[in-house]
Amino acid sequence: MKTTRDAILYGELVIEQPEEGPRVSVDSVLLASFVKARGRERIIEIGSAHGAVSLLLARRFPDALIEGLEIQPELVAMAERNAVENGLAERVSFREGDLRRVREIYGAQTFAVVVVNPPYDEVSHSRPSPLESEAAARHGTHCTLEDVIRASRYLLANKGKLFIVFRAKRVAELLCLLSRERIEPKRIRPVYPAPGRDASVVLIQATRSAGKSAVLEPPLFIQDEKGEYTGDLLAAYRIGD
Repeated sequence: MKTTRDAILYGELVIEQPEEGPRVSVDSVLLASFVKARGRERIIEIGSAHGAVSLLLARRFPDALIEGLEIQPELVAMAERNAVENGLAERVSFREGDLRRVREIYGAQTFAVVVVNPPYDEVSHSRPSPLESEAAARHGTHCTLEDVIRASRYLLANKGKLFIVFRAKRVAELLCLLSRERIEPKRIRPVYPAPGRDASVVLIQATRSAGKSAVLEPPLFIQDEKGEYTGDLLAAYRIGD
């Protein structure tokens, strides 16, 4: 697998990532910025790929203990190298495993926070990439959205929080699955490429076994009317904001 080494968040991290396949994106950065955690809470990223989001969370929450679960062994090895290179291996670890068999890997209600950027498409509704790592990340060749939500429910402690970024066009499906699995949406923030455009993704915080009430947060625009990056986007690229 050909890889590149890239500085992200103004050099806050240096990430080795596939030249073709899952790469750090705006969605990755927005998701990491959207997460809220406290103290030494245990955080798990489902589908951690090369580990960028997990490592961003380690920078944002210096006391948290973070683990990434990833089905592709070459990506697990890459994530481990990234943790070492960025001096975060003591607090961030990665494990090879299939989220569909999560009950064989972890105990129930093990984590206070679950973070996930699931595949935006599924095999039955898209044409998967011939590249395995990209097909898994984008087209759900290893899992469905329902698999992701069920695994999240199992892993979350009571009142634990799930943070997810997902394609806006499938938000109704996502919200239905969350409520069915009793992980109730609490914060919803739509993300737009620019004013006048349809939302591209949504950021959602949901809580296990919580009441049915949610806040629709102000929209986040990537660019303004002049085509310049907005303050909201730039804030997501700064640690501590």
